[in-house]
Amino acid sequence: MTKYDVLIVGSGAAGMSLALQLPRALRVAVLSKSQLGAGSTFWAQGGMAAVLHDRDSVQAHVDDTLKAGAGLCHRPAVEFTVERSRQIVDWLVSQGMHFDLREDQQDDEFREFHLTMEGGHSHRRVIHAADQTGRALSEVLASRVAESGNIELLTDRCLVDVVRSGPGICGAYLLNDDGTAVETVKASAVVLATGGASKAYRYTTNPDGASGDGIAVAWRAGCRIANMEFNQFHPTCLFHPESRSFLVTEALRGEGATLHLQDGDRFMERFDERLELAPRDIVARAIDHEMKRLGAESVYLDISHRPKEFVKRHFPQAYQRCLTLGIDITTSPIPVVPAAHYTCGGVVVDQYGATDVPGLYVVGESACTGLHGANRMASNSLLECFVYAQSAARHIASGIQESSAEPAPWDDSRVRDSDEAVIIQHNWQELRRLMWDYVGIERTTRRLEHAADRITLLEREVAEYYGRFQITKPLLEMRNLARVAHLMVQCAAGRRESRGLHFNSDFPHQSAQTQDSILVPPNFDANTSLRGATDELPSYNS
Repeated sequence: MTKYDVLIVGSGAAGMSLALQLPRALRVAVLSKSQLGAGSTFWAQGGMAAVLHDRDSVQAHVDDTLKAGAGLCHRPAVEFTVERSRQIVDWLVSQGMHFDLREDQQDDEFREFHLTMEGGHSHRRVIHAADQTGRALSEVLASRVAESGNIELLTDRCLVDVVRSGPGICGAYLLNDDGTAVETVKASAVVLATGGASKAYRYTTNPDGASGDGIAVAWRAGCRIANMEFNQFHPTCLFHPESRSFLVTEALRGEGATLHLQDGDRFMERFDERLELAPRDIVARAIDHEMKRLGAESVYLDISHRPKEFVKRHFPQAYQRCLTLGIDITTSPIPVVPAAHYTCGGVVVDQYGATDVPGLYVVGESACTGLHGANRMASNSLLECFVYAQSAARHIASGIQESSAEPAPWDDSRVRDSDEAVIIQHNWQELRRLMWDYVGIERTTRRLEHAADRITLLEREVAEYYGRFQITKPLLEMRNLARVAHLMVQCAAGRRESRGLHFNSDFPHQSAQTQDSILVPPNFDANTSLRGATDELPSYNS
């Protein structure tokens, strides 16, 4: 049995930065489902929101976030996050991260960063590295992890489940790197930093690994889940038969790109006075409305009125990607459609990333901190990753104690190799089509009821398969995705209003009352739950 002090599942911004901020005396493992750089962080283009200029203020950033969150943000969580944005930037720079400076910058000692504008923000406050911020961050963090000496990287491994002993966590089961056996790992603390669940949808900007693993595992372990109905659809995903998941960064709209119909007409003025810089839920619904009204396959995003060299310098990734598909964005508009992008809900945590189960932490997109409310404001997610990773690392370091409990060895003596893997592939495709058609940008009560019925059957089929056959990566992902999809539908069905990212045409108006959607698992232990444990807890409504 392998033993670690801290097992971190996920190698994105949250997972790697947390590992780097733990004491060097601790033995730490960072698990990646594939190779480093395959997760959502690597592909993040736009950047990270932070208050870095005298013309901006913490209060303005807080107010913008609260407004975008449509009444469901928790002010303490928003203030906690925004107040730490400058120190997070300083820490990243100290690790070797190079953000873009202003073009007129002369002296790096008195650096002034180039800040972009994105939807929902009242000021330029998005710090970036061209349009490849996530890639640059991933490479810097991976380099520091490799130099650390106390952090072991476990690539090509999948989390099966965490293991409880009494009230708390004592380890985890991992599918090994060649998929032939399940390893048992002992750990005093386990951190889930596995990202979101946008692979539940047929069209998404997310990489293949975004199957809601951390959320499903935490639910099975006894953690409450919140606000899973708020799935953010990014307004502008490149529409092309050879590119199903390339996100066209919102920073283009921040630098003046405009949305058009096929005949060239702009349409955002009919939906919001902020036009293309309205929050993402408004822009995505506007595009979806126009596409359905006209029977169009896409709309168009146009930046061609800006100087060619400006576009190439600020958006090299978007420029090169589109060029390989025969689209020169300096002269032609980009065909775009909305696509599932970000899971705003997740596992209920406190300001330290701690869950209802002692020893289990969740950070990043898998968590529900209270920051995003009913709609994530652009570029707040990377900031949340780093702020809560730092907070969780300090909390773990201050209280970690070696568990005397040993996780029981994995028992697969009653299962066999499958000769019916086609069942998993079929169910995977059916689930994603079902979620796109019935739990998408616009929902109805009847569609949600139909989705719930079918997902219940899919979960039953997956559970039967799981109990009979050897575990595989596709089986684990299907099992997790079906559970998370069910949680999404449950939360959506319970919200009898339209708010933020959740729009039900049967209840088109926003309620005067604000309440989170909280789901409680059958094995929830009220004696160890977050409620009442600390003054800093978000005030979720059960």
